[in-house]
Amino acid sequence: MLGAEVLAALVVEADGLYVDATFGRGGHTALLLQALGREGRVLALDRDPEAIAAGRARFALETRLTLVHAPFARLGELVPHHAAGRPCRGILFDLGVSSPQLDQPARGFSFRADGPLDMRMDPTSGQAVSAWLARAGIDEIRTVIATYGEERFARRVAQAIVAARARAPLERTGALAEIVARAVRTREPGKHPATRTFQALRMYINDELGQLEQGLAAALEVLCPGGRLAVISFHSVEDRRVKAFIERHARTDPALADLPTVPAALAPRLRRLGRKQRPSRAEIARNPRARSALLRVAEKLA
Repeated sequence: MLGAEVLAALVVEADGLYVDATFGRGGHTALLLQALGREGRVLALDRDPEAIAAGRARFALETRLTLVHAPFARLGELVPHHAAGRPCRGILFDLGVSSPQLDQPARGFSFRADGPLDMRMDPTSGQAVSAWLARAGIDEIRTVIATYGEERFARRVAQAIVAARARAPLERTGALAEIVARAVRTREPGKHPATRTFQALRMYINDELGQLEQGLAAALEVLCPGGRLAVISFHSVEDRRVKAFIERHARTDPALADLPTVPAALAPRLRRLGRKQRPSRAEIARNPRARSALLRVAEKLA
């Protein structure tokens, strides 16, 4: 997704070290490897063990790639450990859920096919959505759906969930989708009524916003001067945080504006590069899931 734009944004150097912080099934990693020379290296992370297993099978003979089963919040420790002294020239975040996760009903991410109500990106840790919904209070459920899904009918959805679980445990995606569909009376054209609720529960149960904040902060530390940060987001709740992070580190504190020189420790650390980019019409035609993708790019300053 946005492959050409990502390569252009990262300004890939043949002998550079680059990080694909969200490996998925390796689409961006493959493009990076194609652009690198024999001395180049890619470190790819993913918190989903199935993604790592698929990557090891796909790139079994690729010596320039290191695959690590880990969330990108651990970039701060993993990049120095695997870089072997190389400067990190670029980091890519492709946020959200991957197509293989959505397409497997057993993972519980999608309302389009019935499956266990799980939604964990790493099934080996944490709790499933069904376990959380079984014990969460109505106000907690409402807050999660409103905050992470920006669902204006969050209270109505929370009330419907609590009423339904009093009758029987909520353990299937199909059952939850039906409950939400009855509670949400209107929806944007072309969107399922449960879209925002499923998004919210997935983001909450995987602490996606917390992981994002930690990952961005770590990326800023491990990038070398001149290194590029590229982030693809799919929802406004993510994109606002990415935009705010870049802007926060790209501006000088107004209180220092009149000083002849700004202390190095207080100087901007990033430079925003261009405007946010969207996929081309041709890419959206090939992959409708790309329609909401946004790419933001920044460069680390010396």
